[in-house]
Amino acid sequence: MPKLAVVMTPDRVDDVCGPDARQLLDDRFEVSWAGADLSPAAVEKLVVGSDVVLTSWGTPHLEPAWWSGGAGPKVVAHAAGSVKKLVDPAILEQGVAVFSAGPRIAWSVGEYCLAAMLTLARRLPRFDQAVRQGGWKQSAFRGGELAGQPVGILGASSTARALIALLKPFGCDVLVYDPYLSDERAQQLGVRIAALEEALRCRFVSIHVPDVPETRGLVTRELIERLPDQAIVVNSSRGPAIDQEALLEHCLDGRLFAALDVYDPEPPAFGPEVLAASNLLLTPHIAGDTTEGHLGLAGYVLADVVKWLDDGIRGPSFVDPAVWSIAA
Repeated sequence: MPKLAVVMTPDRVDDVCGPDARQLLDDRFEVSWAGADLSPAAVEKLVVGSDVVLTSWGTPHLEPAWWSGGAGPKVVAHAAGSVKKLVDPAILEQGVAVFSAGPRIAWSVGEYCLAAMLTLARRLPRFDQAVRQGGWKQSAFRGGELAGQPVGILGASSTARALIALLKPFGCDVLVYDPYLSDERAQQLGVRIAALEEALRCRFVSIHVPDVPETRGLVTRELIERLPDQAIVVNSSRGPAIDQEALLEHCLDGRLFAALDVYDPEPPAFGPEVLAASNLLLTPHIAGDTTEGHLGLAGYVLADVVKWLDDGIRGPSFVDPAVWSIAA
């Protein structure tokens, strides 16, 4: 049996390893489990000599030196999202296969974005606030619908693709800005490729770009000023992708609506005016955080690891080294 090292604390194991994952571990691997100590020395002892290493949030950076002389694992399976802070590119250069549960988390994020759009479109926070203050029917405003509306999506990442799938029953005209999206792939997704300015003319806008130099400050103050009145902006990717100050200004004057799950910086320090605004939906970076989603993370990557070890198949959690530089 292949040797597999679980390099995460027992609490994290309980968080990301559901019953199916534990059964797969028992059936297919000779498993070594970490304890509460994830010091470099303890982790090195687990990693070196293993065939597969299973990681998650809280796992420290994997040192390239552990792979010297061919002693490191041939597979890194990350039961979490981005692997960029975990895996050094030098490890990839040795032919190590890396898997990430990012695509599984993406579905949770997609559900969050859809929920945020519907919540703000129907003005639910405003109605909720009115009822709590003793009011009832509101003649000053009325909610709208998502169905049939144009939706601008920035970035064709896995989270964006999850949202696109969830939008299909609504019959939306989906415009995607992504310099790397091909015509063929856009056709497969059922979306239209758009320039950044065109995507930002939509009534609904959702941001799904990675945190790389090219995307920091992508949505500028000038572009925010061009957004149509009553537009709804959802940012579940990275705070620096948008001019947060400019967006909040336009929300506070009532022109725009926004759902923010990420900020610049994190956590944010907002004043009472922002905190009281009913056209702002503010959440603490939890778009991908669900009970079902977390329990499925280890099983998601391990299923692909088994296919890789058995038949060399690249499943959906495989991290392609060719796109490492633009990955989240």
